[in-house]
Amino acid sequence: MKLARREKYFISAAAIFIGIFCLLQFLIFPFFEARNRLQRGVSAKEDGLKEIVRLSSEYNRYRRSSQGIKRVIAQRRKGFTLFSFLENRAGDAGIKTYIKYMKPSISTGAGPYKESQIEMKLEEITLRQLVDYLYRIESPDNVVSIKRISIKENKKKSGRLDAILQILTFK
Repeated sequence: MKLARREKYFISAAAIFIGIFCLLQFLIFPFFEARNRLQRGVSAKEDGLKEIVRLSSEYNRYRRSSQGIKRVIAQRRKGFTLFSFLENRAGDAGIKTYIKYMKPSISTGAGPYKESQIEMKLEEITLRQLVDYLYRIESPDNVVSIKRISIKENKKKSGRLDAILQILTFK
């Protein structure tokens, strides 16, 4: 079978088109897809590395802070208990008679320190007395802090408050 010149051009053009299509489809496009996939993988690994570096610096900051707490706890007077500390401060602030209850609890954490906590309820206390007491008990020298506080207006006496405090320290 003899093909005309025009048909030979069409067949040649189709063969070139199919050749270019195959070259692009099986060599060039897979190469660029693999390169893009590798670049995304490298970018993800770089982001992961940045996160690791950030977490490492955060961990070191917490570790230094922990060492500071360890020093403060070591410098605390011997026989320190949160219960007696709070009771003494209540006496200093003149609010011992307003204490309804003090419930101690110790939580065993997964770290080197145990959290000692006391829930305390104060009834019919003035705002000034409460603020004075809070000022006296929050002590960085003894690693004592207020975890939670709930204040309500007393229903019996006008101008008086009822407060529930959760105070904690570390052993």
